[in-house]
Amino acid sequence: MSDLTGELIDGRYQLLRQVATGGMASIYEGIDTRLDRKVAVKIMHPHLAQDEQFVERFIREAKAAAALSHPNIVAVQDQGWNQSGTPAVFIVMEMVEGHTLREYLIEQGRLTYRDGIRFLLPVLSALAAAHKQGIVHRDIKPENILVSREGRIKIADFGLAKGPLLGSTMTAESSVILGSVSYLSPEQVQRGVADSRSDVYAVGITAFELFTGKKPFDGDAPIQIAYMHVNERVPRVSSVISDFPTDLDDLIYRATSANPDERPRDAAEFHSLLTAINARLNPKENQLSLELDIPIKPMRPQVKQKSLRKRIKEMTTQVPVAPQEETKVEERETTAQVARRKKVSKRVRRNRYIAAGLAIALGITGWYVLIGPGSRVVVPSTVGATQSEVTAALTPLGLTSIVIERRYSEEIEADRVIESVPTGGGRVEQGGTVKLIVSKGPERYIIPMVNGLTPEAAHAAITKFPLKLAPSIEVFDSTVPKGFVISANPAIGTKVMRDTTVTLTISKGIEQVALASYLGKSGEQALNELTDAGFKVIATYAFSETKLVGEVISQTPAGGGTANKGAAVSIVISKGTQFAYIPNLYSIEEVKAVKALQDLGLKVIVKKIGKKTVKKVTNISPKVGSKVKRGSSVTITVG
Repeated sequence: MSDLTGELIDGRYQLLRQVATGGMASIYEGIDTRLDRKVAVKIMHPHLAQDEQFVERFIREAKAAAALSHPNIVAVQDQGWNQSGTPAVFIVMEMVEGHTLREYLIEQGRLTYRDGIRFLLPVLSALAAAHKQGIVHRDIKPENILVSREGRIKIADFGLAKGPLLGSTMTAESSVILGSVSYLSPEQVQRGVADSRSDVYAVGITAFELFTGKKPFDGDAPIQIAYMHVNERVPRVSSVISDFPTDLDDLIYRATSANPDERPRDAAEFHSLLTAINARLNPKENQLSLELDIPIKPMRPQVKQKSLRKRIKEMTTQVPVAPQEETKVEERETTAQVARRKKVSKRVRRNRYIAAGLAIALGITGWYVLIGPGSRVVVPSTVGATQSEVTAALTPLGLTSIVIERRYSEEIEADRVIESVPTGGGRVEQGGTVKLIVSKGPERYIIPMVNGLTPEAAHAAITKFPLKLAPSIEVFDSTVPKGFVISANPAIGTKVMRDTTVTLTISKGIEQVALASYLGKSGEQALNELTDAGFKVIATYAFSETKLVGEVISQTPAGGGTANKGAAVSIVISKGTQFAYIPNLYSIEEVKAVKALQDLGLKVIVKKIGKKTVKKVTNISPKVGSKVKRGSSVTITVG
């Protein structure tokens, strides 16, 4: 399939670049010019578009994904047939900027069980939503699991999906051809049937590969691998990784059982079991946030200042401070009494030091909580959130928000937060305000209408926008006068980014071509050379007493100068002289005589006498040697 970069599909989707291609379709990064957003456009290869079965499967993919709404499933936004320009069957999907799980594994190698679970839970959550609708994916593999730049997991490619919303299923043969053999369940290989437990098996194989860094079976041919899935048991992860958690090992081993009845019945059950295991393995991890990238969640509840002050006051009043004793000696003390008094004094001083230390500590704590850093609220991350989502996150913390700037962004869609002041993790005074910078979406400008303008006027129209101009290109053109704009690249009406370079094509007028004279030359030569030079040749034929047959009698315009390329040139080619001389045909057989006269351009009248089978010319009129015009009649008598 040829690269369709630059094409406008369905009058709406501008293709920017080709990002991937496969056996069934190619995927392009594009712009939805109506909604001004990035999209991924999947276009079926033209030779497959002639096959109704493939088109049906292609449409089935769109219907399968469109029937689902889940944050971990690539959303389908449109489907159709391109009616203008290059014919194409297409699906429009959300643009997921990132990479596949396969690419991630190639770069990272095998994953720890903690990281692997983080990938598996969103996949199972998405499949659970599909299974609830009666939709089976049938082609789960690392290549169909996408990882966005933000860390969100999304399932793509429902091209093999089946279910009540999608029509009939495919045969076992077609499934094996189109699916990935390494992840096919035994029942798919043997009987060509698949249900939710088949997807569970594929996720189990994917899990084995995540944790071990390799597939359970390997072979020289796909049929060999398929045979292993049917006749051999998938090994335990623990047979490869010695210190692997036992309960997680058991779950994966159960999910990859050759008997579907031994597996979890669907992705929802698999997800529930894996979530419970993860809670045991990672008790401190927030289990609610595993299926999102950067969830906006409330921080700790706001502490009321009044109650805190009251609590500190109560704490300080309860500190036991020993009263200072007056040493009033009314009578002489004994040595023992002096010793006891000194001991008491030491205890008093110690208690005073403890009380002072506690008072200082409580004072510092009170300062930190009431007026110091501890009195400030930690701001949650708001990047990528809508204003309503920001409000929902800040209100429980006693904070408000205000938009201080709207800015174009290529990464953050319109009306979502680009950044905040302070940023996520920063602190703000209780009851304070978080300042937001909100996206205006991608910055785009439309190439204005410049066709037919002078270069100066076209430059002025384009430089009204933050666009750049490249040196103009000059070409010959038979329709646009010399010195005027023919076209622009990118094309007029295209939405482009800031600082896009625009190239204008300027007309040089009609190209002048040398026109030679062909008088007396071969008419065939004249036709060939004039056509090759770009002229439109008009040839007529006429008798000539001076030019041989096939020679050019006349030419208009005359040669020797130049003429507009594409102009009409008329030539008259000789048919030879218009007169002929009657040849001596006496005693010539009838057939030969008639042909000889016809070759001279004469009409022949035959008079027959006698009964001979083979008749010969006995008389001819006009007489032999007479000069006659071509086309006139000659009478011969044969007998």
